[in-house]
Amino acid sequence: MEWINRYIDQPLLDGAANWLRTWHTFSRQPPERLEPTWHLAVLSSLLIAAEHCLQGSEFILSISVLIMLALPSAWKLLFSKKKTDTYGRREYALLRTAAFARREAEWSVRMTVLILSAGLPFFTGSADATGAFFVFGASIWFVLTAPVKFYLQAAEPPEPNEGDRSFQRGVQFG
Repeated sequence: MEWINRYIDQPLLDGAANWLRTWHTFSRQPPERLEPTWHLAVLSSLLIAAEHCLQGSEFILSISVLIMLALPSAWKLLFSKKKTDTYGRREYALLRTAAFARREAEWSVRMTVLILSAGLPFFTGSADATGAFFVFGASIWFVLTAPVKFYLQAAEPPEPNEGDRSFQRGVQFG
């Protein structure tokens, strides 16, 4: 178990923390908006792939499924509780406390999702080509969104002033 923590879980948590830091630095958005944005980007890519691989009623079914999958993320981005894009010390403390609690409590869930997402694309065989494309797209969606969600929720959020150029200039000496 120590090996899994050291070589799999901790590097993924550090990578998620770096990703959150980069997101906050370049977009100046709160870290909790990265996950729904990533989810919508994955769904957009799957929509483009469905356009090229499917046609007719299968394509219409795929579009409707992708729209249904996109609704919660779009809702989260458009109608979040915070109308302002402020990210200060208070929000940082709340996110950090929640991340540490999830890091300890959801370790087995993260490992289960990782193992499942590693094997899921190999179980997409089907005699029907359209069904195989649909199941393969669903497994790709799961692989690209489920582990990201769990690791972003458990990663340490960036400090509010990270990437702030005025703060960096004020702290630097010389």
